[in-house]
Amino acid sequence: MFELSVPWWELVLRATAVYAALLLLMRMSGKRTVGQFTPFDLLVVMLLSEGVSNALTGGEESVLGGLIVACTLLGLNALVSRLSARSDRIRKLAEGEAVVVGYDGRILDERLRAEHVTREDVMQALREADCDVADMKLALVEADGKISILRRAEGMAAHLRG
Repeated sequence: MFELSVPWWELVLRATAVYAALLLLMRMSGKRTVGQFTPFDLLVVMLLSEGVSNALTGGEESVLGGLIVACTLLGLNALVSRLSARSDRIRKLAEGEAVVVGYDGRILDERLRAEHVTREDVMQALREADCDVADMKLALVEADGKISILRRAEGMAAHLRG
């Protein structure tokens, strides 16, 4: 139950390698997978966890082995969080940053494609912000995948009067 079939440090190395690889893959896959899970996105995440489980444990099935992997993953996550809070460069690398997908009443389709966000997602965010495309100053896909809308000043004044 508590006896390991592989050295403890191998489990730490495996967990670190898988954590780093998945972090990189998630960053490369675009912001949508992080922000708003569709049923497809959720399925992919579930399958990813199942697919990497053997890579994490190397066939180790003991309670101790599972706890070592869990502690390593939680420790890495805490480390990345702390480093991200102290360094903009690390934060941008780990979490990303907001990307402009609409500017001055125009939706930038090439940026939407690069971020794996649909035009309909932006239109929904505009509706939620009670903003017409013409009144949009900026549309941003935030690092967490949420779409933020900034109105033009004159559009806001007209909105407040109306």
